[in-house]
Amino acid sequence: MKNNLLDPDRLFPADAAQRDIARNLYQGIKDLPIISPHGHTDPGWFAENQCFTDATRLLLVPDHYLFRMLYSQGIPMENLGVPRSDGGPVETDMRKIWHVLAANYHLYRGTPSSLWMDHVFYEVFGLTELFSPDTADTFYDHITAQLQTDAYRPRALLDRFNIELIATTEGAVDELPHHRALAGTPWACRVITTFRPDDAIDPEREDFVGNVSRLGEMTGKDTGNWDSYLDAMRAQRATFREFGATATDHGHPTAATADLEKAECEALFARCLSGEASAAEAELFRAQMLTEMAGMSLEDGMVMQIHAGARRNTNSLVFDRFGRDKGADVPSATNFLDGLQPLLNKYGNESSLKIILFTLDETTYSRELAPLAGHFPCLKLGPPWWFHDSPEGMLRFRQQTTETAGFYNTVGFNDDTRAFLSIPARHDVARRMDCRFLATLVSEGRLRLSEAEDLSRDLTYNLVKQGYNLA
Repeated sequence: MKNNLLDPDRLFPADAAQRDIARNLYQGIKDLPIISPHGHTDPGWFAENQCFTDATRLLLVPDHYLFRMLYSQGIPMENLGVPRSDGGPVETDMRKIWHVLAANYHLYRGTPSSLWMDHVFYEVFGLTELFSPDTADTFYDHITAQLQTDAYRPRALLDRFNIELIATTEGAVDELPHHRALAGTPWACRVITTFRPDDAIDPEREDFVGNVSRLGEMTGKDTGNWDSYLDAMRAQRATFREFGATATDHGHPTAATADLEKAECEALFARCLSGEASAAEAELFRAQMLTEMAGMSLEDGMVMQIHAGARRNTNSLVFDRFGRDKGADVPSATNFLDGLQPLLNKYGNESSLKIILFTLDETTYSRELAPLAGHFPCLKLGPPWWFHDSPEGMLRFRQQTTETAGFYNTVGFNDDTRAFLSIPARHDVARRMDCRFLATLVSEGRLRLSEAEDLSRDLTYNLVKQGYNLA
């Protein structure tokens, strides 16, 4: 039975007339299937279809959105069960960890995490009380018990959430065991992979040289020389396409690209393999590889995603103790105009090439990104990402990009999440915010209602299928 703990008009305008328009637009699209074309859920969940163990391991331990906030308040990550790189001791009592979350749940007030978690509690699990220290045990027992039932197995949740397709993300030297297990089943068409070659492209990674060697072993190429290294990348892209991939993903710190002569590439590659490349040389190599990857996308038709503007792993103690992607990442200034120029000079006018740009530097929306996407045939704008995957971030994105790039140089919404159960909540927020923005345009006489109805469907469903070659 539905409860009243979630306001049915949440995120809609306060103005009554605009709220009515937004509400009616939302009713027309709220039940459309979810396309999740880029994210970081574990493909093993869907291949093995095993029950999730308990509330804490599913909802808190893997979610850096949650534990970074707790860490900011002085709660050690060991106390939250986050595994240490050295195998050192961490809290293993999942109920105790859950109580830490409950005692500090007020920290998330006003944040997207609160919207997502409340949706999970009340819509996914049907809980009818507020989450608090007093109800922590009730929530933990109820959620954990539900997770042991067939209705909460991963594949059943894909159906329940109306997820038509979900893409996971794997590295260049991933052997794709879970996608191989899904091959030949109906699920292979709904759970696809994405090729993220950063592990064999970024010379500043501690495992770069080993990964390049491993890439050669996997593809039968001599990755000790430049041409064969590129051929190995082509071969691995082809393997990923066999398992449904329609896109690549590149998580580079900047948007720098380069177009070097072959001899320069060979010398730079050798320098990187030697382990002696400077920071500037590493950046130049990543820049060259973005251009190389764009050329390969022209060859094989894969959509290219560039996620730039993140200064990752800024807390060296956390990185040393817990490894990558543990909440110590910060947005950084990003120069797309100069950075992309070499790539755009070479491939920017190719209408058959699709490059989707994401940024954590919102200051570039109206100054650089919207004008670039509003001109170059190959460019599209990805939705607000990571720190800006929020109601305010989504509204700022539409306000700053629509006047120059329009709606149809964007690609809908993707959740980019590891937190499986939050996917319907995240897509619901995006749908509500798009309806809110469209309602404002209708109320101001800038958009016909029929146009807004068309746009609401396109922004929710059609543009993402087109943008990721899923149509």
